[in-house]
Amino acid sequence: MIPEQEGPATPGGADKFDDEHYPAYTMGRAAEMLGTTQGFLRSLGEAGLITPQRSAGGHRRYSRHQLRLAGRARELVDQGTAIDAACRIVSLEDQLYEAQRLNETRGADPELNALD
Repeated sequence: MIPEQEGPATPGGADKFDDEHYPAYTMGRAAEMLGTTQGFLRSLGEAGLITPQRSAGGHRRYSRHQLRLAGRARELVDQGTAIDAACRIVSLEDQLYEAQRLNETRGADPELNALD
């Protein structure tokens, strides 16, 4: 549902463009991309769905992964789901995706299967 890119958590140079978790987007840009308000993004943070990083000046910065989560939450809210419930659903969907990805990775690696 909400794919993540594999790779280093703190890449250098051009690798930042490919890192799903690099906080590249300001709050204003993120809200514009999602077609929502900055207040909506703040409410997702208050509900615990996303925790943006802060720039040196204290401004919120969002990653592509966080924007995907926020976009999915917006879809649910637009369909009439309460924001807290939408955040919980998106969080569970993300956890399920990650567990499935780990299972697939583990199934493809005979050394990991030998650990059982």
